[in-house]
Amino acid sequence: MTMSVVVTKSSPVLVGPSTAPAAAGQYINLSSFDRALAFFPVTSFHVFDRAIPRPAETVRAALSCALVHYFPVAGRVAVGCGRLRIACTGEGVAFVAASADRSLADVGLLDPPSAAPLLDELAVGLGAEGFRPSDPLLLVQVTEFACGGFVVAVTRNHAVADGTGFAQFMRAVGELARGLPLPSVLPVSCGDDSLPELPPLVAAMEKALVVLEPRDFAYLDITIPSRCVDRIKAGFAGHAAAAPADGPCTVFEAVMAVLWQCRTRAVMPDDPSTPAPLIFAANVRKHAGAKPGYYGNCITSAVAVPTTAEVANGDINDVIKLIKRAKQPILHQFKRNISVAAAAGDEEGPGTVKHKKEEGGLSAEQVDVMFGYNAFDVTSWRNLGADAVDFGGGRPARVMCRMDRMPVPHCVACLPCRKDGANVLARCVREEHVDAFLGELAKFT
Repeated sequence: MTMSVVVTKSSPVLVGPSTAPAAAGQYINLSSFDRALAFFPVTSFHVFDRAIPRPAETVRAALSCALVHYFPVAGRVAVGCGRLRIACTGEGVAFVAASADRSLADVGLLDPPSAAPLLDELAVGLGAEGFRPSDPLLLVQVTEFACGGFVVAVTRNHAVADGTGFAQFMRAVGELARGLPLPSVLPVSCGDDSLPELPPLVAAMEKALVVLEPRDFAYLDITIPSRCVDRIKAGFAGHAAAAPADGPCTVFEAVMAVLWQCRTRAVMPDDPSTPAPLIFAANVRKHAGAKPGYYGNCITSAVAVPTTAEVANGDINDVIKLIKRAKQPILHQFKRNISVAAAAGDEEGPGTVKHKKEEGGLSAEQVDVMFGYNAFDVTSWRNLGADAVDFGGGRPARVMCRMDRMPVPHCVACLPCRKDGANVLARCVREEHVDAFLGELAKFT
């Protein structure tokens, strides 16, 4: 049982770069990857159970040093000239120092499950309208707990970085906090004009996530035990031996397959031929030719649209194969985009979802299918490097995210956590389906 906690916050201040670099005053054009997710907020929580001296001041000073190297992050989104850009104004990021009158253990932050309302107290508030062009690109809050542990919460405008790029930035802040003279990875600015265009269907889907009306789903903090993941991977290995082209099953694929099948069974519609779309993010840095150290957005969406019956009634190995097939068009898409930069937006590679669109948008039918209650959107925080952030007391005990309301049922899987298994934060079912969903998960685990 968790205890009530009082969080006392300072007034927000702006933290700018400790010195002004040569980029001051410049404008950076955002790539198509950045523009598709511009103004979408993402909040992460790094939970540290080992004390460091003056955590808020330590992080604030290191943040100021990091912004010298990541100078665009201290700027603002500029709207004009026909496209979104970042103005390198050097105005800085928002920063709040806070304290909590309980320990991390008292409030249940170290062990899943954790309550969602507390996370809202640990982050800088963002208005109901979300990010505006005039807002800082990062909102940072450092909360010190009575035990000496602390939480670093950062809400970022997705325009400036994806999960991999943001983890790189946070590791740099940690390195500078520990006294390193320079970040170990030298950053390459967001807005890399050498990147190919994001496939039009993917761009339309990602923009829809930003503009469609969010809906209410139950908040769940669940864990898929390692023994379950290992069993599924081993079972698929036997299949892969007979079909080597499929390759081994990854941890994320195993976790996603379990979640997708259990959720589909829990919300099973009357018509088993109803589509059960799966949408999941994929890092395409190596396919898109991003330079080492690039921290801007470079993710695409893989899509599978089988029937509900295929997902709910199939063997788990068949569900994993559906996931693997959804990945196959990605390499083709970016090879095409790189070799034919001016290709028409309506071209499609084999295995992609066929569609008709107007001005790059989604049809009403596509929106109903891809963002309906039968759809499932999954993001993985595994292998981003978020667990390697260290401000001087060691790596985090846990990394979490705020599960904001979205138009589509969704979850963030494989969040770093010292406890056994794959931690998952989800808003993927309505309240009336929670027990059925958890019951299906229990059958696997």
